[in-house]
Parts: sequence; C-alpha cells; structure tokens
Amino acid sequence: MRVLIVEDDLEAAAAMARGLGEAGCDCRVAADGELGLAAAASERFDVLIVDRMMPRIDGITMVEKLRGGGDQTPVLFLSALGEITDRVTGLKAGGDDYLVKPYAFAELIARVEALARRRETGSVQTVLKVGDLEMDLLGREVRRAGQEIDLQPREFQLLEFLMRNAGQSVTRTMLLEKVWEYHFDPQTNVIDVHISRLRAKIDKGFERPMLQTVRGAGYRLEA
Repeated sequence: MRVLIVEDDLEAAAAMARGLGEAGCDCRVAADGELGLAAAASERFDVLIVDRMMPRIDGITMVEKLRGGGDQTPVLFLSALGEITDRVTGLKAGGDDYLVKPYAFAELIARVEALARRRETGSVQTVLKVGDLEMDLLGREVRRAGQEIDLQPREFQLLEFLMRNAGQSVTRTMLLEKVWEYHFDPQTNVIDVHISRLRAKIDKGFERPMLQTVRGAGYRLEA
C-alpha cells in the first residue's frame, strides 16, 4: 500500500512513515500542501494522510484542489482541531476520514487500512465532478454550476472520458479508440466537430473555459 504523508512537522512525519512502514506501507513525505499536490499529481497513492494546518497551502485547500481536479484518492485528515465544525469542514472539503491529534498509532493504521480497502472494494462511481462540472452517470445528466446541460449520447461519452482524465492531455488517438471505438484514423473531422459542440455547451456563458486545446497534443479538461 502506497501512502503519501503531507505534514510540515518533519519529525512527526518521519515517525509516522516509520510506523506505517513497519506495517507494510510504502510511504512518501511532503512537507506542505504545495509539495503534496505535486506528489499526488506525479505518483499514484492508495491513501493520503493530510495535516490541516500547513504553510504555503493548508490541508483543506490542498484536498479541495485535488477533488476539483478529479483526484478521488482517499484522504485521512490529521489535525489538532477536533471540534465538530472542524471535522465537518474537513469532510465537506473532500476528506474521507478525520483523526484528531494526539492519536493512538494503532487507530491510525486501522483507519488507513480501512480507507485502502474501501478504495479496492468500494461501490461503483456514479457521479463525476471536475470543478463546478458534474456528471450523473446513472441519470445521464450533466450540470455546470447547477445549470443543466443537454448532451447528445456521443457528446456524453466524450465528456465522460475527458472528466475521467481531468487535468491530463488526451490525444486524438485515445479519443478515437475509447469514445468511437476506432482503432484506425477514419480521416474525418469527427473529433473536431464533437469537441466544438461540447465546448459550446459546457463553456459558453461561463467565465472560465474548461475544455482546452493542447497544441500538438490533443485536449484537456481543466477545473
């Protein structure tokens, strides 16, 4: 199990990494929220342990940015702030669990293992969120900032693929294979047409465009 520990108290982080390592975890430490975001973007982790109070980017902001970018890695918040309102704030920001300092190390390990199991055996994801864009896979509905967006079936498939790969560049070949199920280039402008229609529907009338063209690479959906 790979665990990212985001904690500015390096002594506490080292002790945590050592204890989790003895329990069979492969740990990496980031000293603040900005470094934590960079680590989460560059590597795959099973669980993130995030301290709330940190320099540069605090834990709450870090997790909100992760969730806004489509990263659904389970997050365990650690904090000395233990009031009900503090816990609620952490969970609403996208945290999956909240543990108050000081804590028993056995409980920390148990919670980390529980989050990892939940990820492995959890229920099928039925809602995708990227920023203020939300897709209900069961209801086949799309909304941005609460405003319903009417999509044709192929546009829905295209947006679903882009949302599942939010923040990453996707090539035309990837779109042809995953959305159209073509394993060859049909030499048509089918992708350009659908991207244009989709962009008009999800970006028109909103201050910040989400669907970006990456010159020479393809397309990217950004929160």
